[in-house]
Amino acid sequence: MCPSPGTDGVDRGYVIPIGGAEEKLSNPTILTKFIELCGGKQSRIIVIPTASKLEDTGQRYVDLFHELGAGEVVSIAIETRSDAQRDDYLEELTRADGVFITGGNQLRLSTILGGTKVAQAIRRLNAQGTHIAGTSAGAAIMPEHMIVGGGGGSTPREDGVTLAPGLGLTNSFIIDQHFRQRDRLGRLLTALSFNPFVTGIGLDEDTAAFIDASGVFEVVGSGAITVVDPGNLEYSSMGHVRSGDAVTLIGLHLHILAEGARFDSRTRIACMS
Repeated sequence: MCPSPGTDGVDRGYVIPIGGAEEKLSNPTILTKFIELCGGKQSRIIVIPTASKLEDTGQRYVDLFHELGAGEVVSIAIETRSDAQRDDYLEELTRADGVFITGGNQLRLSTILGGTKVAQAIRRLNAQGTHIAGTSAGAAIMPEHMIVGGGGGSTPREDGVTLAPGLGLTNSFIIDQHFRQRDRLGRLLTALSFNPFVTGIGLDEDTAAFIDASGVFEVVGSGAITVVDPGNLEYSSMGHVRSGDAVTLIGLHLHILAEGARFDSRTRIACMS
């Protein structure tokens, strides 16, 4: 699934995956930057709490965004696939400067939103300039391919990851979250071994990639982003290993990028700002 076609003369909005557990009180750098991108006091932000089973998740983010200086903030309670077809929710989305997708269970998110009018609207709005942010499960669902599950550990294994279709806001990256905290290098490497076309990004908690319209991202937050670039991969054993076996990958390029560093998905070059 490729991102929706853009509009001539209009830059795509930012795509902002967050590694989860973003700071909300003492130094909310990520959320503050998102609000500023959306227009600050003039912004209109829609919160989608679908991934969470907690009834107050949407309202907590509404209150938080107001406290951080956002203008109008609305949570739309999409609990079923029929909710994701509602005209009033689609109307709310069409007037958004930014959309924020909360954390929770990414399969709950994809099975409710996937293929619906709301999912189509999010893709279309991003192509027309609306900024889309998501934390934890909300980050995982952003690319064309979504990491759903897999064991911890640093070694890629034949059965080390489960994938499902994502929203398709980018087809340049595959994203994993809570990365260092939950030791997820192995499952990201496994995902890349299936088809080393995309770049893998592993987001630490309280860390975000602000991906611009040209496919360049800047790191924001207190942790780091692990970038795994398979562009010059020389060899992968994934095609013939037995179930559960470790996978050999030769020629990967790895970067550890902290706040202020950048990565260009087109040139595959990392640098400091």
